Amino acid sequence: MQRRSPEHSSGVVPAGSGRRSGNRPDVRPSIAHEPSNNSNRWKVCDICSIQWKSPSEFALHLREKHCTKEGGSFVCRYGTHGICPSLPLEGVSDKDYEFHVARDHIADYDYTSKLNPELAQQSRMTNQTPSIVSDQLKWTFHSSSVNLPAVLNDPRKSRREHDFFTKTWGEGFVEKTVIAPSPYLPVITKAHFEKYLNRTANKLKSHKVQSSLQQSVPRIPVATDKSRLELEQIPKMFFRGDFALENPETFQAVLPWSQFKNRGAGQSSKLLQEKLSHYLDLVEVELARQISQRSTAFFTAMASHDQLQDRLISTCTAIKGLRERIMEVDDVLAKRSLETLSYKVSRVNHVKVFNKLKLMATVHQTQPTIQLLLSTSEFVGALDLISTTQEVLTQELSGIQSFRHLGSQLIELEKLIDKMMHEEFVRFATADLTRPLDEEAGPDEEKLSSIILGLLRQHKFSFLDDYKDECTTAIKAIVKQTVVDAVSEADSIDVEGNLGSLADQMRLLNFTEWLQMFQNVFTNLAKFLSRVKMTWDVMNKLIDFAAGHNAHAGNETADNTEPGEPQLNSTNVNGSKDDKCPQARVPSPLTFLKVSDVDILIAPVEHQRLNTVLKEVLVMLCDYAHDRSLKLLIARGKDGFLEKLSSSEFVSLSRSVETFVSQCEAVSGRRSNSLRGGLQNQANKFVNRFHEERKTKMSLLLDNERWKQAEVPANFQDLLSAMAKGEISLDLLARMDQGNEERKSAEYVEINGGKYAVIGTVLMLLKMVAEYCQCVEDIPSVTIDILTRLIEIFQNFNSRSCQLVLGAGALQLVGLKTITTKNLGLASRCLQLIGLYIPIVKEFFAARLLPRQMMVLRSFDKILKDYNDHVQEISNKLIAIMDDTFMHCLSKWEVKAPVPSLTFREICKRIRKIHEAIVDILPPEQIKDLFVQMNTSFKTHLKKQLITLNVTNDGGPQHGLVTSELVFYTECVQLTSGLDKLDNMNDIWVRR
Repeated sequence: MQRRSPEHSSGVVPAGSGRRSGNRPDVRPSIAHEPSNNSNRWKVCDICSIQWKSPSEFALHLREKHCTKEGGSFVCRYGTHGICPSLPLEGVSDKDYEFHVARDHIADYDYTSKLNPELAQQSRMTNQTPSIVSDQLKWTFHSSSVNLPAVLNDPRKSRREHDFFTKTWGEGFVEKTVIAPSPYLPVITKAHFEKYLNRTANKLKSHKVQSSLQQSVPRIPVATDKSRLELEQIPKMFFRGDFALENPETFQAVLPWSQFKNRGAGQSSKLLQEKLSHYLDLVEVELARQISQRSTAFFTAMASHDQLQDRLISTCTAIKGLRERIMEVDDVLAKRSLETLSYKVSRVNHVKVFNKLKLMATVHQTQPTIQLLLSTSEFVGALDLISTTQEVLTQELSGIQSFRHLGSQLIELEKLIDKMMHEEFVRFATADLTRPLDEEAGPDEEKLSSIILGLLRQHKFSFLDDYKDECTTAIKAIVKQTVVDAVSEADSIDVEGNLGSLADQMRLLNFTEWLQMFQNVFTNLAKFLSRVKMTWDVMNKLIDFAAGHNAHAGNETADNTEPGEPQLNSTNVNGSKDDKCPQARVPSPLTFLKVSDVDILIAPVEHQRLNTVLKEVLVMLCDYAHDRSLKLLIARGKDGFLEKLSSSEFVSLSRSVETFVSQCEAVSGRRSNSLRGGLQNQANKFVNRFHEERKTKMSLLLDNERWKQAEVPANFQDLLSAMAKGEISLDLLARMDQGNEERKSAEYVEINGGKYAVIGTVLMLLKMVAEYCQCVEDIPSVTIDILTRLIEIFQNFNSRSCQLVLGAGALQLVGLKTITTKNLGLASRCLQLIGLYIPIVKEFFAARLLPRQMMVLRSFDKILKDYNDHVQEISNKLIAIMDDTFMHCLSKWEVKAPVPSLTFREICKRIRKIHEAIVDILPPEQIKDLFVQMNTSFKTHLKKQLITLNVTNDGGPQHGLVTSELVFYTECVQLTSGLDKLDNMNDIWVRR
């Protein structure tokens, strides 16, 4: 099948492409309620029932309401059920859609031509009926030998695809049968034309009479062939419409000059003259013949000309009479009224001249009035007066020679006012910022308003940068003066003999003096920033006011004048203020509105930008105050002074910084981290020193520990009891430092009903844990650092104690002869006490960490597991000691009298010794577990020895001796360890 042409793609079937008989007729469905007049199709939307004034508006309505875009194609929905019958459902391009709307829905050729001349011409050529004369050399789709019906009805195909049209133009495009006659067309008879025939009957009769008369007149014979041949002898150029002898080419063709230069020129000229005369005769004869043929028409025209001449004469007579009557009416009615109107116009002109003179007089007083306004700092009024005067000079008084220099003078005066306002603002800011800090009065709002509104009126926004520079200079001066005062008042510094810099002199202050100086800096800066905030509030209100915000605030002081009525600021023409002067209230185009009448001085975009810059200025000043304070902090900490502070001293410094930072945040409304960051750095250094001191102290204590039970002071007992409840108090730590001699020390640490025998190093370790936790309470910003270092302390103690006890490192360090069972039990009990506090410390830090920091707490679980594993290793060590004893003793044992043997006596002796070593250290339940495991070890070695000796429970003498030995062992163990009974001893015998 051939590709569809653009006409087919837009849904139009070309003329002459109708299907053959038996097929569906070429009938295109129309839009519902389509008007009969296609030229007015665009005036009313048939679906929305909206009337439109122009085709372009209707086309825009169709695009917005009755068009959808699917991918890159446009689908027209203007029709029944949202389907346009003349456009494919898959859509067309944007250009084709516009042409479709103009052609099928608007039907306005002019609009189509404006839209796309090429498409309009193509549409016009497509819709025309083919012409044999004009189209015989031009190929169109009518010249095609194969058309759409021929393709669809191709007999060579077995069947036709019926969904060809339905899938493209909708389900409604199906075969329909033609009903003849059509029920939609009425039956036309002769009765429908009777009215028309009656109306035109008379005209038809007259026409027939005239036609018969014309036929009765003898016709003039047409020109003969001879006359036609004679006329054809005349050259065609004589019949041209542009024939003119002035044209050199025409002249040369009529009178060839070359013929006159040769010999016989006279003969040639005569021949040419006769030839032209012959042409003239032929033309005259033909004209006479033509005139004779049309003589009737000439006579008719002449008769009509005479009749027209008579009518013109009567018309001129009527016009003459009319003019005479108009002149009479003009004399009687019009002239006097026109004279009255001319007097009125003259009066109006005189009033205009008078007002112009008054305006000139007012303009003449502009410069004195400006000087008067500037003397009272009315910058906005002066600038408005200059602007209004320049406008009047341009519009109302242009061309007046007396004011030809006033415009340039006003421009220079405006520049001078700009400079005055800038200098006045700098002077005002300097005076306001350098006032004593004890003065709580705010700035002079009236003066500040006049200056800032004038600067805003001129769009001079650099005053914010000037104010920022003045504030930074003032902050520098405040900090320096505070340091100078502190150094000069210090008793420990010889200012006259000290030739160092101010920073060197400041470093000579002790902590108390330096902290007081630092707090004074904070206090002075807070007062200064509070003063800046008051000025900032005034400037913020003025900026909002200049942008037209809060306009009602200014109307409270406005005069009772009509809206839009100009006022002259109560100043007369002589420049003096006098409320009684009648000239002071004369409205004129020169006057300007007061500031209270809320002139909008800045645009919304400028207002937004100024608000942003103003907020940034306040934030920047707070940050700058933090930076200057941070420099003092860094200067004092150069020699490590801040790292050597105690916890309480560093806490005092931290609280002072936090108070000042909170005050600055209340002023600026934004969080600042510069000073906090500097303090955090110092806090990190403090934490490093704090940790290193305690780490070193712990290492020294462990290296010198003899692993003997220490007494527990009462204040330590109070601290550990409070820590067991999750409470850490500075008072408890203070009492620990001061000591308490009234209360006696205890042998054990009592926690939750349990007693713990500990060494002195463990007490110091738990005190350090309390100090770490208290440091977190005082300095929350170092919580993570303290946590990691506390974990390191726990890990160091566990690993170091393992090296000293289980690894026997204490033998070399402190000169112990051996690691006794008591040493092992004491180490185990110390580890158990520390393990009791690890979950408590974990809960303490969990309450102070952020959710994202909770992962660090997993280290406590690992540490607790290490401590428990260490305790188990010590228990295994005790059992291993006894296991070696059992193996050594029983390997030499023989079953013979006397009973009990020396071997069993030695075993029981050693059991009593180990019980005596741990009975005062470990709790009973742990002792019981140890002896149960020892008894299991004993039975294992005894069973092996009985197998070796081939002793069985056969009831013989040897079996009796073994039984007696076991009775002695059982009584010894039960009396020593307090066990009620031992496990069944019969499992030592091998079953037969």
